[in-house]
Amino acid sequence: MWNEPTEKQLEKIPRLYDTEYTPFKDKMIQMHFFLGGCDWFIVEYDGKNLFFGYAILNGDDQCAEWGYISFRELKELNFNGFEVDRDLHWKPKPASEVEQITKK
Repeated sequence: MWNEPTEKQLEKIPRLYDTEYTPFKDKMIQMHFFLGGCDWFIVEYDGKNLFFGYAILNGDDQCAEWGYISFRELKELNFNGFEVDRDLHWKPKPASEVEQITKK
């Protein structure tokens, strides 16, 4: 994985279920990972391996949903030498302000 987040950066992400009662549009997207046409928008983290967030696979809105994402699997993904990267310019914002999520 390119630009893997540090433990300190991961500690800033709310823990799983902390935003359970927050409407999806108001959930704060804390981090963004990407690889090719795939995007993972992170909202919560269990502190070990599991994220909760919004995933869009192959740039296809039909393959997009809220759910659980394995951090370990993101780190292991490798497509012809390309690895998942973390968006270093990402600033936390509500899901309603993320174009890739709202266009669905």
